[in-house]
This record gives sequence, C-alpha cells and structure tokens, in this order.
Amino acid sequence: MTKIALSGRTDVGLKRSNNEDIFIVRPELNFCLVADGMGGAAAGELASRFFAETALGIFSKAKKNGETELPGLVQKAFTLANKRILSHVKTDRSHEGMGCTAELLAFFSGGFVLGHMGDSRTYRFRNGKLKQLTHDHSLVQNMVDQGLISSEEARTHSHRNVILRAVGIEKNISLDLVKGKTLPGDLFLLCSDGLTDMVDDTLIREVLSSDISLPQKVEGFIDLAKLAGGFDNITVVLSQVM
Repeated sequence: MTKIALSGRTDVGLKRSNNEDIFIVRPELNFCLVADGMGGAAAGELASRFFAETALGIFSKAKKNGETELPGLVQKAFTLANKRILSHVKTDRSHEGMGCTAELLAFFSGGFVLGHMGDSRTYRFRNGKLKQLTHDHSLVQNMVDQGLISSEEARTHSHRNVILRAVGIEKNISLDLVKGKTLPGDLFLLCSDGLTDMVDDTLIREVLSSDISLPQKVEGFIDLAKLAGGFDNITVVLSQVM
C-alpha cells in the first residue's frame, strides 16, 4: 500500500463568525477530505459535518479499499451523504437549501481516486508543476469556459458564490470521479474556496515548492488567505506520497 503523509487545518477567516468548513485526514485509512457547507450558519455547518461523518464511516468499515473497490466507496460516500442531508431537510424545513461542496481523495497502491462536487478544489504538484485536477461547478466557471470573463475576473465576480453542483441539493447527484497514478513525492492540495478566492495559482505553486514541512505549508496557505482579506472560512489539506 502507498504510504501517505497528511496535514490539514481549517480557520474561520477574518470576516465570518462561524466556520462551515470541515476536513478529515486519516493516513491509516489512506484518505482525506474537505467539505464547505452552504445554506446559512447552522445548516451549512451541519451539511459539511454530515458529509464528513458519512465518508469516515464508510472508509472505517470498508473490508477492502484497493483500486477495484475505491471508486465505489467514494461514490457511496457522496450518495449516502446526499441522502442524509435531503432526509434531514424533510424533518427541518428551516434548513432547506443546505448542502456542501466536497473533495474526497483516497489512495490505493500506486494510484488515487478523487470525488469532487462544487467549487472546492484539488491540485496535484509534481516535479515542479501544478495541475488543478478538478473543474469548478460554478456559474462563473461556466462563464470562463464560454469566454465571457477571464479567470482573474471570476475571482471577484459578484456571482462567484453561485454553485451549480453540491452535495444535498438534488435527489440524484452528478459526481466528478478522477482516477490517476501516483509517483513518490506527489503532493496533493485539497482546499475550500476560502483559499483559492484569495490566493492565486502562482502563490500556491510557490508554497508547495518551498522546502518546509507539510504543516508549515498548511499554515502558510492559511496566513496568505488572511493577508489577502480572509473573507471566507479557509480549509487546507495536504497529502504527500512517500
């Protein structure tokens, strides 16, 4: 089994009174996740917690988590969390519209499986090159894809918080599943938009290439997002293939 080093942290930021983000790092289970709640203080927090608890339960109980089984486990985590959130909303209508964006990254020997919904992101840093593995499910990303606005304009656009896909919003989920090989030294970054709205890819690459420890890199990202304004909750998870 591939050996993974993990580090993560979440921070409320400088403008919010509560933190709707959550993360899990479980090196013994070879998986990690980031979820960013939406739908108001109590509801957003609850949605991201439901996703994290559901995923942790599935990976903790899995008898096998090899290359064959992992895509199904990742899909199951998103599907069951989606059902759990929708079921909760039926019993508490005041939480209608709650949901979360989510990144779930799991490793098998020589590779990884990534589940993605929303505008949180996962990047891979390999041999000095940064690659975004996910595509934002957002209105502004669609506008960028159509050539209506630039990537830089998207970061400050008034509609940048309009999410087109999230866990807990629709009965049937549309999940992006990304599968790939890993190499020793590969570094994966999972983060909420509280980081990427504040810190551009050039700075992200600089931090990932720096000769400091994983926890120090995580702290560096949090500090950079706050220096840029810290308008949202900031959550960062780093995973390095040993």
